[in-house]
Amino acid sequence: MSERVLAGQVAELAEGSQTEVNVGGVSVVVVNYEGQFYALRNNCTHKDFPLLGGDVSDGKITCDKHGGKFELTTGKARALPAVKAVKIYKTEMEDGAVYVSEL
Repeated sequence: MSERVLAGQVAELAEGSQTEVNVGGVSVVVVNYEGQFYALRNNCTHKDFPLLGGDVSDGKITCDKHGGKFELTTGKARALPAVKAVKIYKTEMEDGAVYVSEL
């Protein structure tokens, strides 16, 4: 069974918030977008730069370094210079808390 990590309480992770957790030694960014929680590897596939803190809009997170965009739902790259998808993780809500684990 894969490791399941507590990302925080739903009440503390407001709409638009981002937080970072560590899943199996990998940095993962957790985003609350339109009431849903998404988790992606916290690393742009273009130039090894954290996605945490990047703009989130239209269902995508933007890398602050060069503007690569990734879909929150699939991790697919949607704007150059990024062409390779970023790994996504499973999010679960249970008893008012958000958990992240590998898919």
